[in-house]
Amino acid sequence: MKTAKIAFLNKPKDLMVKEVTLPELKPDQVLIKLKAAGICGSDVECYEGKSGEGRYDIAPYTPGHEWAGEVVEVGSDVNIVKPGDKATGDCVLHCGYCTNCKSGLMPSACLNMREAGFRPDSPGGWGEYLILEHHYIHKIPDDWTYEEGALVEPFSIGYFGLWGNNGYVDASDNVVIFGAGSIGLCALMAARASRARVIQVEPLPKRQEFAQKIGADHIIDPSKEDVEAKVMEYTGGVGGNVVIEASGNDKAIASMFDVAAHSARVRLIGHSIGRKVPVEIGKTIWKTLLITGSGGVRNFLPRTITFMDRIRDEFDFTDLISHRYPFEKLQEALDKATEDKANAFKVMINF
Repeated sequence: MKTAKIAFLNKPKDLMVKEVTLPELKPDQVLIKLKAAGICGSDVECYEGKSGEGRYDIAPYTPGHEWAGEVVEVGSDVNIVKPGDKATGDCVLHCGYCTNCKSGLMPSACLNMREAGFRPDSPGGWGEYLILEHHYIHKIPDDWTYEEGALVEPFSIGYFGLWGNNGYVDASDNVVIFGAGSIGLCALMAARASRARVIQVEPLPKRQEFAQKIGADHIIDPSKEDVEAKVMEYTGGVGGNVVIEASGNDKAIASMFDVAAHSARVRLIGHSIGRKVPVEIGKTIWKTLLITGSGGVRNFLPRTITFMDRIRDEFDFTDLISHRYPFEKLQEALDKATEDKANAFKVMINF
């Protein structure tokens, strides 16, 4: 029997690595040898005990929903990947047979939904090996690095925020993105690939630097500047045709409707669970805004991989990575992501 070192979160601030015996594969399962795994803001919130996503009541569980690795073994029914393939996988694991799944709703609407890296029945990538059902596995190109593969999941969130749920953006649009964390920067790449004009709203200097490097046309510091006035200045008084909220910040959420152009597409990505933000509802009515939430993605990873591959010569996705640590220093990496949020917004674990 094969053994592996796997990380487990028992409760807030209680992460431990144990050597465990891996179970035999079921016919529909794939064994992945992990090569890279990111630390997401959601992982940090769970570690701090500030998120409802982490299921401490049924802990321990293995975090890590941003991962990539090598297929080393497949079950008898698996034919979509083979040993030696590079692969990544879904975060939201829908059952496919409940009423909502059969109705074609988002995986996050699944009545039996599991989330990789947030529950014991759906372990994540913070370990040497991962076992997952084959229909959640997606092959990545052979010439990609594993770090690029681990960035597919966060990129899919920013990309889906623009293009999912009937969204769209093109070169005629002024796109305003609140937040320049990893998701906001992924949305920036997707918008720039469409040749849209992009205005990034971000108060932290390090994140401003990343946004500028990736190609934001304008950067607004909301701690020093009037966001609405600057957006109107940069857009000739029109406002943002597409407005993306990727910060989860209350003030950013409230000001989205101030900077939106008439008939703008307003896309909500940033986590704001449990919080209520006052907005001037009249602006959403008289501007006839199209407001869409973007929680999870619907079968979007294959499309994300194709999209990333086609713009790969234009963008270096690994520019999103602020810090790197070997798996042996996982606790140090998590401490960095937790204690230095202003600078460590994408910490990558390498195996």
